[in-house]
Amino acid sequence: MSHLPNCPKCSSEYTYEDGALLVCPECAHEWSLNSEVEEEKIYKDANGNVLRDGDTVTVIKDLKIKGSSSVLKQGTKVKNIRLVDGDHDIDCKIDGFGAMKLKTEFVKKN
Repeated sequence: MSHLPNCPKCSSEYTYEDGALLVCPECAHEWSLNSEVEEEKIYKDANGNVLRDGDTVTVIKDLKIKGSSSVLKQGTKVKNIRLVDGDHDIDCKIDGFGAMKLKTEFVKKN
């Protein structure tokens, strides 16, 4: 029995072959065994500019902070962002607030 690679999206070990493709039954991801180039997700700000790790962005609207009565004000600059997969696309540290996650739709690139 040949060993098939784990799913590159969710790391499931239950992958199977379907013709020329490999399929993950847990997340429904399909990929070719021959494709060595992993598709890189492109993150864009509210204006459509491409974001990269380490960029500086500005918040475009007041954002309420969950679990707090504080508000992240429009115009707040966020330096050295890190892009991640998930519900919120940006991991960052904001002076006066600490570690935070933001969505790309609420920021613009400087």
